[in-house]
Amino acid sequence: MNSPRVLIVEGEPTIRDLVCQHLRDEGYACDSVGDGQEALRRTSAQPFDLVVLDPLVPGTNGLSLCRAVRSGPVNRDVPILMLSTRHDESDKVVGLESGADDYLTKPFGVRELVARTRALLKRRRRTVAPGGGGAAADSTPIRLKGLEIDPARRRVRIEGREVDLTDQEFRMLQLLATHAGIVFSREALLAKIWRGDTFVTVRSVDTLVKRVRRRIEPDPPNPRFLLTVWGVGYKFADAS
Repeated sequence: MNSPRVLIVEGEPTIRDLVCQHLRDEGYACDSVGDGQEALRRTSAQPFDLVVLDPLVPGTNGLSLCRAVRSGPVNRDVPILMLSTRHDESDKVVGLESGADDYLTKPFGVRELVARTRALLKRRRRTVAPGGGGAAADSTPIRLKGLEIDPARRRVRIEGREVDLTDQEFRMLQLLATHAGIVFSREALLAKIWRGDTFVTVRSVDTLVKRVRRRIEPDPPNPRFLLTVWGVGYKFADAS
């Protein structure tokens, strides 16, 4: 089996070398860059299994780079782990809303870095494995209220317009649309979408729902597909 390929995008050489050293010790194949523009060129041309990204990387805004990776054709579904000196919850939310899957603040412990990396790669392997189960296992197309979800082709359309979603976004949307009208608590969605990963919280569910709404809703502040059930969780609008 080929070693997972990890791209480290970090402007500080000491941190970049430290991360690469420990991930290589885990058996991962690591590439590293210290410039956002070079990272954009790499991610536009080569597939990776994980991107570790400093949002303050020189050469471009790291959040813009994250969004560019998510909208590109090569690494649209790649897990992204942000490493940042910013500790405020608002900064973490902005990072996650930009498309990151996880957020780790500096200084960080090596064991936690490795554990989060393993969790993200494990989640990716479950997603790409044939017959891996989960929300995306059912290949039956869904058509509701002008929304079309084709699991076999991993394709979503709104009124005939194709919408690009990351793997997490797709699984969230498919799960809720498959059970239209059924309310899922944040804890239930956390268990089904993240499948027991240690380093995520119910706030991650809110962030993911907000990302999906931005992509599929004509008016995200007033959604017609993904509805909030206050004090409980979320549901897809009733099919009727």
